[in-house]
Amino acid sequence: MTDTWLIVGLGNPGTEYSNNRHNVGQMVLDELARRVGGSFKLHKARAHVLEGRLGLGGPRVVLAKPMSYMNVSGGPVSALSKFYDIDPEHVVAVHDEIDIPFNTVKLKIGGGEGGHNGLRDISKALATKDYLRVRVGVGRPPGRMDTADFVLKDFATTEKKDLPFLLDDAADAVETVVRDGLAAAQQKYHTAVQ
Repeated sequence: MTDTWLIVGLGNPGTEYSNNRHNVGQMVLDELARRVGGSFKLHKARAHVLEGRLGLGGPRVVLAKPMSYMNVSGGPVSALSKFYDIDPEHVVAVHDEIDIPFNTVKLKIGGGEGGHNGLRDISKALATKDYLRVRVGVGRPPGRMDTADFVLKDFATTEKKDLPFLLDDAADAVETVVRDGLAAAQQKYHTAVQ
């Protein structure tokens, strides 16, 4: 197996979804692409892909934005991990998380999917839950709003001011987990918010 990392930003394809909370994973990938330098190219695994290194002499990464809808993200993720010969423990899924507050980033490996259908499909396609997740907090729906309606809405005006900082933090968290490992990344990002 290779020491390359597959970093997947979850979201839905199409401009009508591009600024939704559900697409925050893909927004983080755009920030990482800016840091790596280069642009996404179409891959036969139904994803936009950018290969490069995180920093000078840094780890080799494949940044990927599946072109499938969120709930069927598993196919492209599985196909890319096979194509690039990448083990599940070198797969990082960057996704929206309603169970943590907006402006918060948390990291974990394995565990439950918390009702996130994109993660559920990836777990099924990889035949394991043991891949890394960078969970980008989008907060909980207000009142009785349906969760699906909430994540398919754009960020609120007040949130949009802080969104660039959140995307920057999440991109930093991806870099930290790839360079220094999960424990170091958790220590940095989990203690900062307490």
